[in-house]
Amino acid sequence: MRRLVGQTALLTIIASMTAAQDNGPSYTIFGTPGLLEMPTAESAAPDDIAATIARSPSGGTRTSFTYQITPRLSGSFRYGNFDQYGEADPVTGDRATFETFDRSFDLQYRFNTESRYIPAIAVGLRDFLGTGRFSSEYIVGSKSIGDKIIVTAGLGWGAMGQQNGFSNPLSAVSDYFDTRPAYVDREFAEEGSGDGNGGTLSTNQFFRGDAAVFGGIEYQYSDKLGFKAEYSSINYPLSTFAPAIDYNSPINVGLSYRYTPNVELGAAWMYGSELSLRGTYILNPTDRQTASGLDTAPAPVRVRTADQRAAATWNRTAQPEPAVRKGLTDLLAIEGIKLVGLEITDRTARLRYENTRFRSEAQAMGRAARMMTQVIPPSVQTFVMEPVQNGLPLSAVTLPRAGIEAAENRVGGTDALLASAGVTAAGTVAGLVTQPDPDPKFQWGIAPYFTLILFNKNEPLDFDTGLALDLEYSVNRNLKLATRVQQTALGAQDPLDFTENVNDYANVRTDSAYFGRDGTPTLEYLTASYYTRLTPDIYGRVTAGYLEQMYGGVSTEVLWKPVASRLAVGAEVNYAMLRDQDMGFGFAQYETQDDGSRVENGDYTVTTANLTGYYDIGRGYHASLGVGKYLAGDVGATFALDREYENGWKVGGYFTLTDMPFDDFGEGSFDKGIRITIPYDYFIGTPSRKSVTTTVQSLTRDGGATLDVQGRLYEVVRDGQLGDLTDTWGRFGR
Repeated sequence: MRRLVGQTALLTIIASMTAAQDNGPSYTIFGTPGLLEMPTAESAAPDDIAATIARSPSGGTRTSFTYQITPRLSGSFRYGNFDQYGEADPVTGDRATFETFDRSFDLQYRFNTESRYIPAIAVGLRDFLGTGRFSSEYIVGSKSIGDKIIVTAGLGWGAMGQQNGFSNPLSAVSDYFDTRPAYVDREFAEEGSGDGNGGTLSTNQFFRGDAAVFGGIEYQYSDKLGFKAEYSSINYPLSTFAPAIDYNSPINVGLSYRYTPNVELGAAWMYGSELSLRGTYILNPTDRQTASGLDTAPAPVRVRTADQRAAATWNRTAQPEPAVRKGLTDLLAIEGIKLVGLEITDRTARLRYENTRFRSEAQAMGRAARMMTQVIPPSVQTFVMEPVQNGLPLSAVTLPRAGIEAAENRVGGTDALLASAGVTAAGTVAGLVTQPDPDPKFQWGIAPYFTLILFNKNEPLDFDTGLALDLEYSVNRNLKLATRVQQTALGAQDPLDFTENVNDYANVRTDSAYFGRDGTPTLEYLTASYYTRLTPDIYGRVTAGYLEQMYGGVSTEVLWKPVASRLAVGAEVNYAMLRDQDMGFGFAQYETQDDGSRVENGDYTVTTANLTGYYDIGRGYHASLGVGKYLAGDVGATFALDREYENGWKVGGYFTLTDMPFDDFGEGSFDKGIRITIPYDYFIGTPSRKSVTTTVQSLTRDGGATLDVQGRLYEVVRDGQLGDLTDTWGRFGR
């Protein structure tokens, strides 16, 4: 009978629910589109990033990030802290509670866009890669009634199959779905038993065991205010590993208030016992909320007359070459572009230049080409543009001068110019009249810094702030010395509460909790970096010194990247030495023992090596796969996928699997994380090549750890090659 109820419920949801509103979804305390804690089949706008903080007395604090990866697929990462039940007293049956911390990942996929009669239907996984406290699978449908009401009903398994659960309707397909294996958190597994699942995919649980129905309704009273009510299928049982929620009722009611289009506030009466508060900030990388276009307008294109175009030769008496070169150097400097070399013949001008201002090499190229039209002799019909970074010529883009002139006031002119352009490997220095080495050679700056430290063992958020001094000296265009020194404003601080691993591997990253915490100035890095082009398609880099906060040594890299290829392959070999924890000039003179204690007169050195393939999938998606040896001596592979936007935003994720056993790795099982890169110019509205990258890791562990070396070749080289130039070519005329 219970199985029949479940099958009927599933069919009802799929076949007879009767479209989610177009004004965008509101969010749950889990940080996902939905009701109060239960999901709906709604999707956020493509590329939306939602950061949510929710708080309730017994539900603790949940901090969530949700990204709408595609119009139908979303992913979430969540960190929470709350009270959890312990073992029951064998005599009284009472259960003590203690504070615990939870990390989890979600996915949801919407099958269809709702129509007049058919609801939107989605399937989802909650906490499918985490501690498993909320591990659930569900199918849900949502349908709007008019423009103010959304009705939702769903069927859940796992944690969503607890309240009035019934036999799994999928058992009609196979008895495999009858029972759900227990999920054991690695924190509570017997040490060394290997029984814990924390941080691993719970695939053996998916859609198994009892199911339960959930549902709710949302009434949008106005553009800003909405009311919600739901029947939750999560009942928070009184058992070990369950959150210690003061649970009295499956009925939750609440409201949402959209203070601005990007800020939503929520309040709810949850579990029949307590008030929950929520705040969500929504940001879309494609929708700038701050001022834009504050950069100066480009110089106009100087259009030649018909007689000038007809000239077959360059009158060197009227326009001496040194005067042309000096004039172009001065004009380019206005745009923050440095002339590296110039070759002029009667018909062709080849310009090698360095862009120091614009994030987009296409925009810098457009600015440089406009300046060339001002001073390059009229007989020259073709411009060859060769962008340079770190002394590396990245490509040669051949542009017809007439096309540049025509594109100035022609609809679609920029696209037509790209279609007529040729992109090849940059030429040699032969024929170029090169400028002297960079001037000024020495540059410096001092500014405040602010660093977020996300999701360490016992805190969802920590930070550091103070002043940073940056110094750079260019020996020549290919060899640069650089350093950063920071002084915290917070004074001496206790070590961050990371968990040390007690195994046969060195604490190559978990010891980061101790670095730079004594309040004295810290040497973040001090490096000498040399870049060279070995062949037209092969580039090299050597970096030596204090490479990053924890390690010094030597990093070497070779990259094969043809200018028009989507594929690149790089090899990197590093020799690294562990630095002292005060982050001064010394190296470590201690070693970590199996029991976590430290002994003087030890050190840690390691040689790492990896081979990485990079591939430009298209439409802004970039993937990489690297294999090799990591800092702890483990061997394995790292896969990464990033979405890059034309405005410079990047959102992506990665995971690393190595031969380090999950038990040795500890809670989390393997390294994984989400990274977001935000360009400065997105917020300040003026051109800048700077950006800030934040990596959100579920845990800082030692498996799969790599060096944080600045200026790796792939990111340096590809900005000026065909793929990235094509993606941002719309900025050529800006």
